[in-house]
Amino acid sequence: MSRDPIDRDKLSPRFWKKKPLSKLSKQEWEALCDGCGKCCLNKLEDADTGKVFLTRVACRLLDDDTCRCTQYPIRHQFVPECIVLKPDNLDSHAYWMPQTCAYRLLWEGKELYDWHPLISGRAESVHEAGVSVYQMTVSEFETPEDDWEDHIIEEPL
Repeated sequence: MSRDPIDRDKLSPRFWKKKPLSKLSKQEWEALCDGCGKCCLNKLEDADTGKVFLTRVACRLLDDDTCRCTQYPIRHQFVPECIVLKPDNLDSHAYWMPQTCAYRLLWEGKELYDWHPLISGRAESVHEAGVSVYQMTVSEFETPEDDWEDHIIEEPL
């Protein structure tokens, strides 16, 4: 696994407890990402219940060794439908975010888990806790959409 691409050293301790999500700086917002990679998994939504299921089928840009997008700054050139999560659109996207996602947890008024890099001080803690997609995904190019149901995974990981 590579070094954490987010510089968390210069952030105020527990900034997420002191500010509403809408007041976070860009760096603080990005630092909430725990690097699990689950938001980059393709999801299935039950049309009747609205329940969202994660699959092991990863976006073509996800590197499951680093659990990061390989083209994050320019991802929309390759995947135009990729969501840019922001405080002002979290209301409409939180329902499909992973259950352990910091953005969703804070939006729901919950605490971050001890393994979150902002708590543990280590980017690797998310992988060590077994809540990332580290080396568990299958390619969306090699997995027909009709087979995605075969790759549903239970949350939380």
